[in-house]
Amino acid sequence: MSRIAATFARLREQGRKALIPYVTAGDPYADVTPELMLALAEAGADVIELGVPFSDPMADGPVIQKAAERALARGIGLPQVFDQVRAFRARNTTTPVVLMGYANPIERYDQRHGAGAFVQAAREAGVDGVLVVDYPPEECEAFAATLQSQGLDPIFLLAPTSTDERMRQVGRVASGYVYYVSLKGVTGAGHLDTSAVAQMMPRIREHVSVPVGVGFGIRDAETARAVAAVSDAVVIGSRLVQLLEDQPRDRVAQAGREFIAQIRAALDSLEGVHR
Repeated sequence: MSRIAATFARLREQGRKALIPYVTAGDPYADVTPELMLALAEAGADVIELGVPFSDPMADGPVIQKAAERALARGIGLPQVFDQVRAFRARNTTTPVVLMGYANPIERYDQRHGAGAFVQAAREAGVDGVLVVDYPPEECEAFAATLQSQGLDPIFLLAPTSTDERMRQVGRVASGYVYYVSLKGVTGAGHLDTSAVAQMMPRIREHVSVPVGVGFGIRDAETARAVAAVSDAVVIGSRLVQLLEDQPRDRVAQAGREFIAQIRAALDSLEGVHR
């Protein structure tokens, strides 16, 4: 059982929902990421999504785009991301880490280091899952199989526009969890309609057996709690990245810890949650 699967199994036994914060590697300071990740885990994060900076993050809104630009300007690429995961793993061996990004950096890494080098490096660094935004499931079954052969979970996106066929494709190859994008558009955009999310969940679960996390548009404890009531996990990214971007270096980890602790408390206040 993967570390992600084990985490969701434990939460299910406890009657709790997963909290999955997203941060961009190397932002808001090049050296702060491992410390920030530790703080998020200590505050109650169950899985951490770590964004791999890329120059053309087409699915991301202005907040995460700017975070990626800042990180790239500081020289953060896949080798540095792996170093940051290793530094985190030196002090935390239990919280799953999912790399979230785009195909280009992965393919360039493999071109430089040899076929399959990315998956091997990710495993050795302590990564647990990989979400590649622009790898549709029907075109990357071999990549997904390679990840799973190394004990890593391929994570896929679903959206309000996803067809039943796309859901079946995702359900066939995904493991760990599926990330449901609750809004049309880019990260950080629009108003979250939790009733629409609730209506979508039964349809997704007809085709997908792994847990379903919901992200995009979750900005505070109230919306996180509402989404958690109808899903298995809450993913929160743009609001956290925005909160951290103007913090002084010595306040970044604490600011992240305080914000995630609020969201954790909201999720654990759901009726029926066991403490």
